[in-house]
Amino acid sequence: MSAFAFAHPRRTRRPDLTPMIDVVFLLLVFFMLVSRFGTHGVLPLTPAGGAATASWEGPPRVVDLYANGDIRLNGEEVFAEHLSGWLQPLMPTPDSAVIIRTHDADLQRLVDTVDHLSKAGITRLIVME
Repeated sequence: MSAFAFAHPRRTRRPDLTPMIDVVFLLLVFFMLVSRFGTHGVLPLTPAGGAATASWEGPPRVVDLYANGDIRLNGEEVFAEHLSGWLQPLMPTPDSAVIIRTHDADLQRLVDTVDHLSKAGITRLIVME
């Protein structure tokens, strides 16, 4: 009769953490490369009751932004690319305020409108919801 023999006990191995550390560093580098540093695209805002709402002069200049893409200036529909041209005759001074009201319009439409008006030299904007 043969004797039953057990195999030699194996030494337990510690898990190798090198692949996990590599993945963590790759993720760190990825998020550093895709994140934005700086203030590109930041909209400067003045809180309510600040200098932007101190006085009003001249005819009304109310721009309404709607969720379906319509833009209205004082109730009249205008195209986005013609908005600054329609606003210029209504402004008594170049730094006159313009009111922008959003009617369930998305934030990107508001940012695009503010950017378009800023490029046209209209920088005093009052945003209302």
